[in-house]
Amino acid sequence: MDAALIALLVIAVLVIVVIAKSVTIVPQAQAKVVERLGRYSRTLSPGLSILVPFIDRVRATIDLREQVISFPPQPVITADNLQVGIDTVVYFQVTDPRLAVYGIANYITGMEQLTTTTLRNVVGGLNLEGALTGRDGINSQLRSVLDGTTGPWGLRVARVEIKAIDPPLSIQDSMEKQMRADRDKRAIILTAEGQRQAAITSAEGEKAAAILSAEGKKQSAILEAEAERQSRILRAEGERAALYLQAQGQAKSIETVFQAIHDGKPDQGLLAYQYLQTLPKIAQGDANKMWIVPSEFSKALEGLANLGGAEGGTSWMDVDPEKGAGNGSRPADGGLDTSSWFESHLPAAADQPEARIELSSITDSVPAVPTPPPLSEVTADVRDSGPAADPAVREQFSATEEGDAPR
Repeated sequence: MDAALIALLVIAVLVIVVIAKSVTIVPQAQAKVVERLGRYSRTLSPGLSILVPFIDRVRATIDLREQVISFPPQPVITADNLQVGIDTVVYFQVTDPRLAVYGIANYITGMEQLTTTTLRNVVGGLNLEGALTGRDGINSQLRSVLDGTTGPWGLRVARVEIKAIDPPLSIQDSMEKQMRADRDKRAIILTAEGQRQAAITSAEGEKAAAILSAEGKKQSAILEAEAERQSRILRAEGERAALYLQAQGQAKSIETVFQAIHDGKPDQGLLAYQYLQTLPKIAQGDANKMWIVPSEFSKALEGLANLGGAEGGTSWMDVDPEKGAGNGSRPADGGLDTSSWFESHLPAAADQPEARIELSSITDSVPAVPTPPPLSEVTADVRDSGPAADPAVREQFSATEEGDAPR
């Protein structure tokens, strides 16, 4: 009984072992390489698989996910003979488990050594500054070389990254000093640029202020010139009106004198008296050294004496009470009508176009100021239109002037 039980137990154990050897489960994203009697048989995909016990065996289990391997710092000499330590990170994935098992003994070790040698070749052709600033170029070159070399191993290199580049401490100190000097340089440049911009802004502000000041002075000068022009025009207008009124006064004075002479009917005695009044004026002046008495002077005196009442005659200064002071020619209380003597027919100065202030440029043409008629023309007009136009009076005064002319 005991032998049969033992035999059953042995058979059960054998069955369990055979079943365990015959059934295998492959997890997701993994693959198993199966050998039959020492030779490659097949690659098991994820799931449940049946093996021939004691004939098939699993050689290796390969992870099909993308893997990341970080290699320790590798000493690399640059083109300028500086030794730096470079850490690299490789991202790869097994694409063919069979080649990964049979193509190379250890693809991790092979990839590490291949990365180190390729890195030395690439960085050896660069100086330190080129290695520090050209990481993208180094990464792309490493990936190209590793992907082409690891293809027969059943691997695909997705990306290669340089994690750190550590130069020597002395070089780091020099780089820090250089960086500090470069920052100081940029700070000085920025400060100078700020001062330059500030100076430019200040100059622009001063320029704008000068332009505005000049514009203000220009407008002020224009206004002053315009005001001076208007004041001169108004003063000229006033002087013109004054001259015109003065000419009118002189014309009226001449007209009144001529009318008075005409009304008084002057004779030879009056002319002789006027002649005597003119003689002292002839003798006036410092330049008169000699005075010649004309021959007609005695005749003038004789006529004046007769008019004064000599030899029983009647004096011309005697006034006939019946005729009055006017000698009968005009009434004593007649008077002169002076209401329209000094009426100026010129427009007011405020109504003149020259007096209108127009704030325009000083280059505007000044309107021509009308010129008043000359005094000779006004006198001639009055003489032609007044009492002096009488032919008798004009003939009498012409004879008087010819008789009084010095010989």
